[in-house]
Amino acid sequence: MMYMYESLNDFVKVLEKKQELIRIKEEVDPNLEIAAITNLASKLPQGGKALFFENVRGSQYPVLTNGFGSYSRMSLALGVKNLQEQTDRLTEILNFQPPQGFVEKLKFLPKLMEISQFFPRSSTKGICQEVVDTDPDFNSLPILKCWPQDGGKFITFPLVYTHDPETGMRNIGMYRMQIYDSKTAGMHWQVHHGGAAHYRTAERLNHRLEVAVTIGGDPVLTYAATAPLPEGIDELLFAGFFRQKPVELVPCKTVSLQVNADADFVLEGYVDPVERRQEGPFGDHTGYYSLPDMYPVFHLTAITHRQHPIYLTTIVGKPPMEDGYLGKATERLFLPILKKILPEIVDINLPISGIFHNLAIVSIKKQYPYHARKIMYALWGLGQMMLTKILIIVDEDTDVQNLDQVMWRVGNCVDVKRDTVIIEGPLDILDHASTLWGAGGKLGLDATKKWTKEGFLREWPEELVMNDEIEQRARLLLKKYQLIK
Repeated sequence: MMYMYESLNDFVKVLEKKQELIRIKEEVDPNLEIAAITNLASKLPQGGKALFFENVRGSQYPVLTNGFGSYSRMSLALGVKNLQEQTDRLTEILNFQPPQGFVEKLKFLPKLMEISQFFPRSSTKGICQEVVDTDPDFNSLPILKCWPQDGGKFITFPLVYTHDPETGMRNIGMYRMQIYDSKTAGMHWQVHHGGAAHYRTAERLNHRLEVAVTIGGDPVLTYAATAPLPEGIDELLFAGFFRQKPVELVPCKTVSLQVNADADFVLEGYVDPVERRQEGPFGDHTGYYSLPDMYPVFHLTAITHRQHPIYLTTIVGKPPMEDGYLGKATERLFLPILKKILPEIVDINLPISGIFHNLAIVSIKKQYPYHARKIMYALWGLGQMMLTKILIIVDEDTDVQNLDQVMWRVGNCVDVKRDTVIIEGPLDILDHASTLWGAGGKLGLDATKKWTKEGFLREWPEELVMNDEIEQRARLLLKKYQLIK
């Protein structure tokens, strides 16, 4: 069953129906209190519940937090009961073989027509513009201050639209925004991402860069803005594929950009190519404060919104938190793409505690000597995987989602001198441990079983495996006493 959302409110209704949401009626303060409540809730088993704050001090708008903060809610956000459903759809497209004969081409036409329906469509007006304010004020929104030493209030779930000043290519990314005053905010464009590339072009051309920011709408698009898509793949097409219908776009009022028409809020404005201001500190997903640095400044020219909008936001900090489940969705959905590029990959685990870029565990079908090293070097050269700090490679019979199994393999299959790879390369700019900003050392561990062809001089021992018949009898006995299922 697919869930189709026309609005963020539709998503809230589904979460409530599935008993995944709690409405909080007491007055709460957007200054630290909402963040404190959400932080505690996100640490509960299975990610706690989504929180809908109906009475936010100083604001007429309700606030939704932790909406994506569990496996079940992340699946619902993408319109399915289980993420595997979307993974299977993506696998089917990637495994498609071009039709050869005339009859086969005729059979493919329905599939081609289906795919063509996913491209975004333009409209003259949208529900995100029911209210238009051309004398806008950031303070009209319930923007949160999340941690005590934060540099101020931050918009943490923005969909930031820009176009390359030369090519016109669109990018939608998620970059936090620190509020400076009623009309300006910091734009945290990280150097490795698309928005920063557009800004660098604007700098080179000395060209003002128009920017539009949306908050809310169909949750599929919020996820799409976080996804590490290959360059040239439109986030709107990606979202259309998962929601099985096109994203409707509407022109902004004060800038020449189009945005998703179903958004709850739209913030319109521009960034000057030479203006920078200190942004941060910010309590980040690493569990530490990101240090202050100089970033571009967003100037607000208009705010439009629905008649009854919901302010969608997230709090990041020490894992587990909501952003970890966005990362796990990326792990599942992008596995078919990794397999298409590197067919020997069996599975991948980006542990929530590894804060996405810090640790990846990969199982492979090992076929030749030093195969594990080939996978390490390939992944370190692949898109956002280039930022991975630690890679652990294991054999296909290891369940990478079971950290006990993985650590057992590391302890038993690694000779530290022989099986350790240390190189230098790009790192996430939020990595505070690296000697250089955005660059430093990377570690690869080959935790596969070693072959004599790899220079292993001894006989590899056999693993302990119980007799099948005895094992089955033991299981039946334990089932009788309801100790196992």
